[in-house]
Amino acid sequence: MRDSNWSTAWAMLFAIFCLGGAVCAAQQPPEPPAMTVQRVRGEIFAVKGGSGANTGFAICDQGVIAIDAKMTADSTRRLVAEVARLTPKPIRSIVLTHSDGDHVNGLTGFPAGLPILAHENTKKDMEAAFKDVALQALRAYLPNRTIARTLSLQCGPTGLDLLHFGPAHTSGDVLVLFPGARVAFVGDLVFIGRDPLIHRHKGGTSFGLVRALKEVLKLDADTFVPGHGDLFGKTDIQALIGSFEDKQAKIQAMVQEGKTLEEVKKAFGIDDRPGQLGRRWPSPVEIIYLDITEKKS
Repeated sequence: MRDSNWSTAWAMLFAIFCLGGAVCAAQQPPEPPAMTVQRVRGEIFAVKGGSGANTGFAICDQGVIAIDAKMTADSTRRLVAEVARLTPKPIRSIVLTHSDGDHVNGLTGFPAGLPILAHENTKKDMEAAFKDVALQALRAYLPNRTIARTLSLQCGPTGLDLLHFGPAHTSGDVLVLFPGARVAFVGDLVFIGRDPLIHRHKGGTSFGLVRALKEVLKLDADTFVPGHGDLFGKTDIQALIGSFEDKQAKIQAMVQEGKTLEEVKKAFGIDDRPGQLGRRWPSPVEIIYLDITEKKS
């Protein structure tokens, strides 16, 4: 099973198992996919598998910079072990691309006391989430260095850049660019082969996403590592922008015709079926409609 689909599939399976009441307590969750480390270019690596999203790391002169955590501490500890197999250098800092649980809830698997870098809005979202008693151990792993727009870090001769292009998937998305290697980690700004995911409750917007993707196209990079799925190139981003802008234009026209949200969803074949298993995030169609009618750009 692809790692990008594991958490959703488990949520559905868990719901089915729990229908049996006592059976649920005895049921053990399935093992997450095997963890794989892919050399992207030079000393830059992408890590797939385990629980949660893709992560990555770069082996620099001064130590290792990790990009995101897994969804559980156990999977993050497995990630740390994979790093140790490749280099004796310690992990010296962690960069978070945004605040979603499948990217941050495994932070406790990293050594304590490391610098954790993120956008200031990501820290706010994490502070709110970690008020949950079940997540209290994560309060010690809140970002301790935040950025508002850009920040450059040392890593080899060319370093790396943390870039924020405004609200998109969330209001705190950070892209990690390695200019010398022409590689960028984009978090959840890009989904290939499935609909984009936009969290309005975290300040994300559909029009902001398009603006951010157009900025990504301007970067001197040719290889992109997403939070879910396989590596991709600029042609994939161009196709995504074109498809999304076409959808925005069609929905804008329907809004001008006075169509309701339910009418727009029906026109795009979105069916809210009672009793659906798993959590259903609002579709891009719904997000675009709300952004237009509530004038959220």
